[in-house]
Amino acid sequence: MVIVSLPAPARAASKEITELQTQVQQLLDMVQRLQSTMDSRFAVLQHLAEQTADSANQMSATVTAMQQKIAAQSDTAGGKLDAISGQMQALNDSVDELKSRIAKLDKTIQDMQAQSQNIQNPPPAVIAGPSITGGPAAGGVATPQAPPLKETYQAGVRDYNAARYDVASGEFQDVIHYYPKDDLAGDAQFYLGEIAYRQKNYADAVTDYNAVLEGFPGSAKAPAAQLHKGLSLLQTNKREAGITELRSLIKRHPQTPEATQAKTKLTAMGVHITPH
Repeated sequence: MVIVSLPAPARAASKEITELQTQVQQLLDMVQRLQSTMDSRFAVLQHLAEQTADSANQMSATVTAMQQKIAAQSDTAGGKLDAISGQMQALNDSVDELKSRIAKLDKTIQDMQAQSQNIQNPPPAVIAGPSITGGPAAGGVATPQAPPLKETYQAGVRDYNAARYDVASGEFQDVIHYYPKDDLAGDAQFYLGEIAYRQKNYADAVTDYNAVLEGFPGSAKAPAAQLHKGLSLLQTNKREAGITELRSLIKRHPQTPEATQAKTKLTAMGVHITPH
């Protein structure tokens, strides 16, 4: 009878291969479970984004309906002009807040998708050697990093709506300082005027509204800026300048709700909309 026996090293290698295969399978199972969890989170976030988008659409419809109602009741609005203007601005601010939430949800989804791709396709490992000089990799003097534009502006809108005016002012000023040519800088400048207007600092409000009208004449906030500039001038007893500003608004933006409010204000003051 012949007895055949495997060498001990061969049996040890076979055992190591089996253990390695088991570990690989366990790792694959973990990746599959993580992928399943990520997919379920994507579904939840996408559902939230759709709900928020629907809310934004409903709010936009409400704003439109309010604007139409103001236009229909322009002859009787009279002394309620400031209250209506504040309600309109609050609605617009709510729409901006909803848009901010949608943007955050979209960014969260993109970040999670990027994480999922990194798990499935990990980058090659890079072994970094020690620095020869012992100094920073890039060298040079560190410069202040600009804050993210949209996030900073949206944070300013949230703090403005919450009446945290000091915090909101700092955030809007950062937008203007770091991104002076961006359209959001014009919107940030408008909100600085709104803060001054709410705090009855009418002279500062006029300065901020002028910055919007002169630096961003095509801004969607321009009609509101000109309306509130005219009202601020009236509040500081600059009657003729205020009347001129309201007449200019009606001429430049005749189809806007702000023009309707300007007409109502002039009529309540007993002033002709167009000069004789």
